[in-house]
Amino acid sequence: MKFYVLSEDSIPRLTTAQMVEVDRLMTEEYHIELLQMMENAGRCLAILAVRRFLKKKLKKKRVIVLAGTGGNGGGALVSARRLHSWGANVSVYLSSGEEKMTPVPLHQLDILKRMGVKIKSGGELPQAEPVALVIDGLLGYSIGGDPAGLAKTMIEWANGQAAPVLSLDTPSGLDLTTGTVHLPTVRAAATLTLALPKQGLFGENAVEVRGELYLADIGVPPELYAEPSLGLKVKRGLFAKSDVVKINPVSAEEEGEAGEEEGETDKD
Repeated sequence: MKFYVLSEDSIPRLTTAQMVEVDRLMTEEYHIELLQMMENAGRCLAILAVRRFLKKKLKKKRVIVLAGTGGNGGGALVSARRLHSWGANVSVYLSSGEEKMTPVPLHQLDILKRMGVKIKSGGELPQAEPVALVIDGLLGYSIGGDPAGLAKTMIEWANGQAAPVLSLDTPSGLDLTTGTVHLPTVRAAATLTLALPKQGLFGENAVEVRGELYLADIGVPPELYAEPSLGLKVKRGLFAKSDVVKINPVSAEEEGEAGEEEGETDKD
């Protein structure tokens, strides 16, 4: 299924520090809560999972969602809820006990429990049946070195699967500022990054592990990027065609033509 295409050169890129500032401005100045952003991220992730990987006969497709303790884990849990509601056979595997989860992803986990979605420890992954898709929401932009513990084990498991891996915001293990590929890092078939592309996704080695690159609208107002602490220019209408767009290395001159050629719009 085709996606609306944007040129990678036409959109600003964020460092980790800038993304932290985006999150701060969203909650403190624009009063858009983390729960809202997480819902948008997870919905877009579920849409991409279906349109790019699962496609038809969703009820026959098994999906494993790998969830960490923070925001990426919460977004992945939202996608698990959406995919379950749409008919997929979803199982969630956690990288830690619930006591280590931050409040917002824990809120998402409580919803899944109420719905009866299967929730297990990442240590049980070796017993998992083959699946059509693995969703990676283990680690986000706050990574400070090589993954360790159960998260490391889960990344290694994901890399050993025949099924494609779809990562949220970043392949777990990748530094989103420097592009350093830590050991291990998820080798994704596709990555859905959030708000704006992250600088580290374009590093030479990073391109090999991120797979296809997509961008999701999580509700950041364009005016926020122009705040003095960021000073970025982002045009209105970035997501006018769709909540999920594909980022390709095409020139800005080719962008409109490529977009229309590839374009399937959600908002016509």
